[in-house]
Amino acid sequence: MKILISAYACEPNRGSEPGVGWNIAWELAKYNEVWVLTRPDDGREAIEAELARNPQPNLHFVYFTLPILGGFWQWGSVAFVLHYYLWQVQAYFVAQKLHRQVNFDLAHHVTFVRYSSPSFISLLPIPFVWGTVGGAEAAPKPFWQDFSPRAKVYEILRAFAHKVGERDPFARLTARKSAIARVTTKDTAKQVRKMGASQVAVVPEAALSQVDIAKMSQFPILDTSLVRFISMGRLLHWKGFHLGIRAFAEANLPHAEYWILGDGVEAAKLRLLAMELGVADRVKFWGRLAREQTLSKLSQSHVLVHPSLHDSGGWVCLEGMAAGRPILCLDLGGPGVQVTSQTGIKVPAHNPEQAVRDLAKAMVCLAQDGKLRSCLGQAGREMVQKLYNWEAKGQELTKIYQELIVKDKVTTDI
Repeated sequence: MKILISAYACEPNRGSEPGVGWNIAWELAKYNEVWVLTRPDDGREAIEAELARNPQPNLHFVYFTLPILGGFWQWGSVAFVLHYYLWQVQAYFVAQKLHRQVNFDLAHHVTFVRYSSPSFISLLPIPFVWGTVGGAEAAPKPFWQDFSPRAKVYEILRAFAHKVGERDPFARLTARKSAIARVTTKDTAKQVRKMGASQVAVVPEAALSQVDIAKMSQFPILDTSLVRFISMGRLLHWKGFHLGIRAFAEANLPHAEYWILGDGVEAAKLRLLAMELGVADRVKFWGRLAREQTLSKLSQSHVLVHPSLHDSGGWVCLEGMAAGRPILCLDLGGPGVQVTSQTGIKVPAHNPEQAVRDLAKAMVCLAQDGKLRSCLGQAGREMVQKLYNWEAKGQELTKIYQELIVKDKVTTDI
């Protein structure tokens, strides 16, 4: 099949959005001929270097950026969003011209994973796959009591931007034109249905490479008297690390440590919280580490704690599962989809007091039961290998494409 992909963010050997764009394109090219629309600004050099090392004749990249002030996306968050929108408009005209030459079978919007922005390649006269997209997740209002004024403003502006996007006629047209909308969470599924999508599937965006899975599968399952909990990510208010620290303090586990990896605007506040709760000697802040160092710390830990309040993806949860570590998270967003009762413990998120109390109980349970940790960890490894690797996603998408193209041809013939 001849597949057109829109990937505003696309770069090899990266996580998050650039990693999604690259890995989906790479895996699809094993079974299809793939053209990728992307920007030259960030990933072109890395893409061309990777293709020089590992040639893939089925994978073609079409680079372009806005003809006037193409680099203004660097001027701030508002400029970035505007640049993304205008680039999507330009992508349609590039795609339309390319379609006349190639005659694509299907178009697929891959990145950004943002449900409230349109993808203009949906206007091409071929089946269109939207996503995986996300972003409709929001921190439950009772948790706002712990947010700083700056954090509350962030949440308000974020919600406002999505509501405006939902009412954009082109975003609604994208939803209506999609043969299938793949979304990260139930929250996003609800919103894209309101926008007009008729077929919606909840599918996590994140996955890991076979190389990473194989590497982390070698991490031994630890069974030591000193139990280490670990959290990894940017230290931002909505990541919920303050809930993790409060729960660790309430659990009162003298033979346990809580390691926090990452940096961000909440770092000083979190350190102060650990001091106020009397656990500063057992809560260790490692700062932002290189990936190899991060994985080394994960291998020395027993349980991954991820109390995020609105995470679409939850990549670290997959890394924790691949490493054989049980996951302790809130039953929200992407982690709420990825983590099951076989691979970890999901805690309801009604209010901060209840969440902290339940997280603390789960910490005690996991700290005291090595057999439970082992069972959950092994199940996590098996789940990642089966469902959350990029090869599996490439095969799944190829099958979906085939079904949609056949359906479209039948409809056209009728």
